[in-house]
Amino acid sequence: MTLADPNGSRMLVFAGGLVGAAGVALSATAAHRGGAFTGTAASFLLMHAPVFLAVGLVGANRFLRIASFALLAGLLLFAGDLLARDFLGSRLFPMSAPIGGTLLIAGWLGIAISALTRPRP
Repeated sequence: MTLADPNGSRMLVFAGGLVGAAGVALSATAAHRGGAFTGTAASFLLMHAPVFLAVGLVGANRFLRIASFALLAGLLLFAGDLLARDFLGSRLFPMSAPIGGTLLIAGWLGIAISALTRPRP
């Protein structure tokens, strides 16, 4: 298997590791440098990292993997916007946090709905 495996499992494990590491680093940054947005971004990263690890390691159904990638995209936009506010003094781009938040909600709903789908033989 490579990072480009057809079902994306390794990519999700990879993303979980990076998201977790970024969350820890940003937690330390927020503690030493301050910045409410940085602390919030760190919390979001740390709370979502186990999701990517779990989905990647379980080798879940396609619907769950798609929902996980929507969650990852939302997390990157939402946390990215918060970090841009603290470190750059401006937004990532207009509506990036609301779009990211909407993707986060959609990803979580997709994860919930995936539990109702029938597994393929």
